[in-house]
Amino acid sequence: MTMWPLHEDWGAEMIETEVQSELLKHLEQLSPAKQWQVLGFARSLAKGAPRGVPGNQLLRFAGTMTHDEAQEFLKGIEEDCERIEDDEW
Repeated sequence: MTMWPLHEDWGAEMIETEVQSELLKHLEQLSPAKQWQVLGFARSLAKGAPRGVPGNQLLRFAGTMTHDEAQEFLKGIEEDCERIEDDEW
């Protein structure tokens, strides 16, 4: 990935133009499917971080799962959620 040196005399507009130019250069080299993935990723970045629930609101669920249920739950996460799909972003 190319990183640009930041100069004091560059305004935000100059940097923005450079970034857009570099993005377009790379987008043109991608397949349409990959371009859609980039668009989806950009949209998710623009939305910002999802809002969660404060931990103290979740305390009411403490102890509602048995040890065996919790182990099964963790096993499912390890088997299904920790895989990296090359064709996904």
